[in-house]
Amino acid sequence: MATRARPTLALTRELVARPSVTPDDGGCQALIASRLAPLGFASETIASGGVTNLWARRGTAGPLVCFAGHTDVVPSGPPGAWSSDPFAPVVRDGHLHGRGAADMKGSLAAFVTAIEAFVAAHPRAQGSIALLLTSDEEGPATDGTVKVVEALKARGETIDWCIVGEPSSVERLGDTIKNGRRGTLSGVLTVRGVQGHVAYPHLARNPIHLVAPAIAELAAMRWDDGNAYFPPTTFQCSNVHAGTGATNMIPGSLELQFNWRYSTESTRESLVARLSEVLDRHGLDHSLAWLPDGKPFLTPRGRLVDVVIDAVREANGITPELSCAGGTSDGRFIAEVCRELVELGPLNATIHKIDERVSIDDLETLSGIYRGVLERLLVR
Repeated sequence: MATRARPTLALTRELVARPSVTPDDGGCQALIASRLAPLGFASETIASGGVTNLWARRGTAGPLVCFAGHTDVVPSGPPGAWSSDPFAPVVRDGHLHGRGAADMKGSLAAFVTAIEAFVAAHPRAQGSIALLLTSDEEGPATDGTVKVVEALKARGETIDWCIVGEPSSVERLGDTIKNGRRGTLSGVLTVRGVQGHVAYPHLARNPIHLVAPAIAELAAMRWDDGNAYFPPTTFQCSNVHAGTGATNMIPGSLELQFNWRYSTESTRESLVARLSEVLDRHGLDHSLAWLPDGKPFLTPRGRLVDVVIDAVREANGITPELSCAGGTSDGRFIAEVCRELVELGPLNATIHKIDERVSIDDLETLSGIYRGVLERLLVR
């Protein structure tokens, strides 16, 4: 198969062949920066805590269109469970197989080839183009995109439109674009009781029994009704631990891990306040520890959403559905310095799985969609 006729496939293969499990970048960003340099991009590496971040920009004038994504991937799992080496990309049955092919090195390659084709056709187009990449999206996300956003804020740099290459498609390329994501808030609840012998419960206080009614109330609570973009906020207990394993002991404390996925109808403050009210009303001796959270973000239908829908329709003959479903993404950080943001990328059916793969035809089509977005936003 001639890779010259499939430039996005060729670059995707190069990227997949570079193992880059979080927080390792594997040299992916340097490869991409080298491709962008001849086009007039100035590249800046922002390193933090062992994480590599890239901010590359062509031009200084507005408006600014940014493509954003991540070079890190999740671990492959047992290599022997794969049909082929997860970091030796191979084309089979019309798909490129390898860890990160769909999430999201295919999108990164499509960014680059779209920009190359656009600049060749429109060397003096208005505005600027940027690329924001991190190697800390699949991990804790504490030293990645958030650090780039902090740097942009410090120098007053903002983004007009951003396309994140997350694999948003479900059954056909472009059938779904994400114009928002729910927020996430996790915590650890510790409930204190009094340890004792199970034969003498009157001399102890069982934290399992004490917290059970509160858990039932929290699980049944309706936190909000959602809105036109988001489903209602949900609360889930993800782990509970108490005791030493001995069957004749009442534990002295209990630890409960929980999470909300919340809509823009709720805030961190409102959720914490309602949780605390329930715990206090049940008279629990407790403490709470909070994990790093992610705010929800939303881009209502406007210029960027309409442009992306139009570009998908022209390239693939379908009209995308707007969705805010799924987990979190780095869009939550970028939204702080960006007016409008959407996520558009390959099919997500095999991401994080054994034998992850992406359609080789979709790679070139995706590049065409990204180019179409640039033309609609920057060429009058």
